[in-house]
Amino acid sequence: MAKNPNKIRAKRVASDYVIDIIMIVTIVLVLVLTLYPFLNALAISLNDSNDTTLGGLTIYPRKFTWRNYELVFTNQKIWMAYFITIARTVIGTVGGVLITGMLAFAISRTNLVGKKVYAMLCLIPMYFGGLMPTYFLILNLGLKNNFLVYIIPALVNLWNMILMRSYFQSLPEALEESALIDGANYITIFFKIYFPLSTPIIATIALYFGVQHWNDWFQANLYITQDYLKPMQNVLLGIVNEAKFAEQMASAGMGVTIDANMLKGKETNVRSITMATMFVTIIPIIIVYPFLQRYFVKGIMIGSVKG
Repeated sequence: MAKNPNKIRAKRVASDYVIDIIMIVTIVLVLVLTLYPFLNALAISLNDSNDTTLGGLTIYPRKFTWRNYELVFTNQKIWMAYFITIARTVIGTVGGVLITGMLAFAISRTNLVGKKVYAMLCLIPMYFGGLMPTYFLILNLGLKNNFLVYIIPALVNLWNMILMRSYFQSLPEALEESALIDGANYITIFFKIYFPLSTPIIATIALYFGVQHWNDWFQANLYITQDYLKPMQNVLLGIVNEAKFAEQMASAGMGVTIDANMLKGKETNVRSITMATMFVTIIPIIIVYPFLQRYFVKGIMIGSVKG
């Protein structure tokens, strides 16, 4: 006996309906769980610090104020730190993509003499090494208290190199062969053929380098003692520590003056300052990420699956 096609269609639509509802509920739940901490932090950063100590803040400030951001941006060190961070991020990202890309392109060539040896030499530092040898190497190179300490050690990232090498290997070898027949050298092949065709992986690696340089504070903590060379992350950490000290003094009933009268007694709250500094740090990355996001998944998938 033949089944009624209308009933089959009805059952299929009903099951799809259930799946759609489950997916929507799941997405909304994930969205709420993801956005709530973000909105809560934003509310604290825009709320009066004295009111914040009462607790109970959710996703909107009870007593709106720009005071917490004023404390951050009126710090005399913050603007120089912003310049150092932006310069480091731009130069480090461009240099890292170029140098890492050239290394990945060379390692991806099947006719490279000693290819396995070079690949092994690149892999060894991923598993062996340490902080002390690196520290003494930086000192011997004269990079302590030098802006180049942010750039030179980070020009090559081996994990990024592996991703880029896999992507280059996925491109047709006929491109290289035809270019060589036309008399092009490998520098020309890399910059005029492979580099323009590698937008997804380049955007992905650029995002990796950019986030690494923007968020890094450890390099400056180790190798920089001059205030004018410290990046934003280290300066913001200092502001948070100053706010914490002021709050401790205020809770003990002692009025304190810190950093040119910017942090006084109960006018500060360490949670408010912390959240404000957090948003000052992450907003530039949030602005840049949407422009690179469309390349991100494609670059990762191709660079990691094929190879």
